[in-house]
Amino acid sequence: MDYNIYENYGFDRISAFNLATGLKDRSYHAHWHPYSEIVLVGPGERNVFKVNQQTYYLEEGDFLLVWPMEVHEIIDADREKSLIIQISTAFMNSLFDLQRIMHFYRNLHTICGHSHSQLVSRLRSITDKMKDIYLSGAPNRELCCCMLLMEFMLTLDQHREEFISEMGREASYSYTDTTTQRMILVTDYIKNNLTADDLSESAMARMAGINKDYFSRLFHSITGLKYSKWLNTVRMEKATELLADPKMSLTEVAMQSGFQSISSFNRVFREEKGMPPREYRTFFLAPDSKKDRQKGKTWEDEPRVF
Repeated sequence: MDYNIYENYGFDRISAFNLATGLKDRSYHAHWHPYSEIVLVGPGERNVFKVNQQTYYLEEGDFLLVWPMEVHEIIDADREKSLIIQISTAFMNSLFDLQRIMHFYRNLHTICGHSHSQLVSRLRSITDKMKDIYLSGAPNRELCCCMLLMEFMLTLDQHREEFISEMGREASYSYTDTTTQRMILVTDYIKNNLTADDLSESAMARMAGINKDYFSRLFHSITGLKYSKWLNTVRMEKATELLADPKMSLTEVAMQSGFQSISSFNRVFREEKGMPPREYRTFFLAPDSKKDRQKGKTWEDEPRVF
């Protein structure tokens, strides 16, 4: 399977779900892509990963979560017996609850057995089923794995109270189907109209048919983010996608992502990614990485032993 396609054109155009294991090398350079990954860490005394600017030292059975467009690398880890699950952004955006979970846990990158033993045990059971089904070669394996993936996300969200202190968020929320539909209307509109003249919180509250204060509380409860933070996150996702096109100037990327100026774009980008957009772009267009992609080789495209 040519994983190079995922890097260049977006995983969501190919498949909703993919799984890999049996990778030989213990490291892989910093890179990014438009899909999410779940890594079930393999055995060994040393399993070191880096996501954005944070380094994580994990143990066998721990989970690493990598969200779309995050710069990440494997510094030194057992990749042969680890399990790598890749999820298209299109699939995660297909259901509002999946969108909500993805945004709520956006700053969560590790689920460790020593601090979340019950949850890790449940998630491990789900991923083991995914592996068995996916490697069986059954014609409906992707559908079955996507159903298990939804179970994975639901299980994580059922344990959200365990992560509240480290994420600094409220644990409880409740809303009706009508409210959910209103939020879907707003979020879909924003994603499809990032260059609109008015995407202010007040304007979106009017679109949802509720007052601004209630909209603000409701939006934060559902998405896990304040409106301004969520809007910048969506703009950043669009910007990182556009940065993969070397023909686009940084100013064009900023404008098409909805930023009002190149200075605000640079500021938000640095705050989110820890580096300016020009430097971030090199992770996609660096000569070594480009050469690997032209050969059809990425870290996901190495021989796998099942």
